[in-house]
Amino acid sequence: MRTALTELTGVDHPVVQTGMGWVSGPRLVSATANAGALGLLASATMSLEQLEAAILEVRGRTDRPFGVNLRADAGDAADRVELLIRHGVKVASFALAPKPELIARLKEHGIVVMPSVGAARHAEKVAAWGADLVMVQGGEGGGHTGSVPTTLLLPSVLDAVGIPVVAAGGFFDGRGLAAALSYGAAGIGMGTRFLLTSDSAVPDPVKRRYLAFGLDGTVVTTRADGMPHRLLRTEFVEDLEHTGALGRLAATARRTLAFKRMSGLSWPALLADGRRMRRTSDRDWAQVMQAANTPMLLKAGLVDGDTSAGMLASGQVVGLIDDLPSCEELVDRVVRDAVRRLAAAHGTALTGQDAPAGQ
Repeated sequence: MRTALTELTGVDHPVVQTGMGWVSGPRLVSATANAGALGLLASATMSLEQLEAAILEVRGRTDRPFGVNLRADAGDAADRVELLIRHGVKVASFALAPKPELIARLKEHGIVVMPSVGAARHAEKVAAWGADLVMVQGGEGGGHTGSVPTTLLLPSVLDAVGIPVVAAGGFFDGRGLAAALSYGAAGIGMGTRFLLTSDSAVPDPVKRRYLAFGLDGTVVTTRADGMPHRLLRTEFVEDLEHTGALGRLAATARRTLAFKRMSGLSWPALLADGRRMRRTSDRDWAQVMQAANTPMLLKAGLVDGDTSAGMLASGQVVGLIDDLPSCEELVDRVVRDAVRRLAAAHGTALTGQDAPAGQ
């Protein structure tokens, strides 16, 4: 299956494993890469030294192309870009629009630039700055998300830009890949589906808990970090929804201190990050303080396995997933099913027309 995504990145299949904090580590990324898809290391929860170690670990596990997901507003974003250049990483993806100079620096060294966007106007901006392709995530997706569903967001972005578009939010099987390609996308991004594989480092009891949820098992809340966040509807999240402002403030302060210790950031660096976040995302200071909750709350659930004290990001597709295949098994069946469905649709479209011999 050759598309603009596979041509640009050098992978075999038009499937992307998205960059999920605490989930998209070397084990999952290398397994995805070895399966012929594009794996993205999630670096937002890593220090610069940890990111370099993770890149080297992926390099030791695979010789296939992979990428790194970066925070465009991070204080050391330029240093991280230089790290990608030094180690020859194939793709740089961004959760927010990177500055034009970062895009230019990456492209100078042949690194494919793929920002994630939530609206057509954002896609137009990064396309004008030189991005090679964009990923769009509809409201069905897990983690930070918008309100527009993929079926509307995707065509609006396709109509707005001339660069390839990768569709994310609500994808988990070959039907989704076939549909996205039919829309005109260059491939799909999947997060929750890759989280729920045997190659994911998320603790098995947590994975089993994911599998128990139905289509109504997620909720979008702003109580975690001030921005819309799609999470599993756990007891912890239900309590978070009903906790008063004073209680949330005390918890926020504790987690901010924990995040500072974990990241090794100084108070001036942490405040500088907060100012950049406020400026680029239009959050107020209360929301910026809450944003420090996210890494620690996700770590509690996804790394420590403590779902009573942490939150679990999830797309709505969790209600349609019932197994834990390897990345190789997952990618193979998604692509095979998409090819079969596209071939069947092609035959249907030719019915009653001058179909080629054998159709």
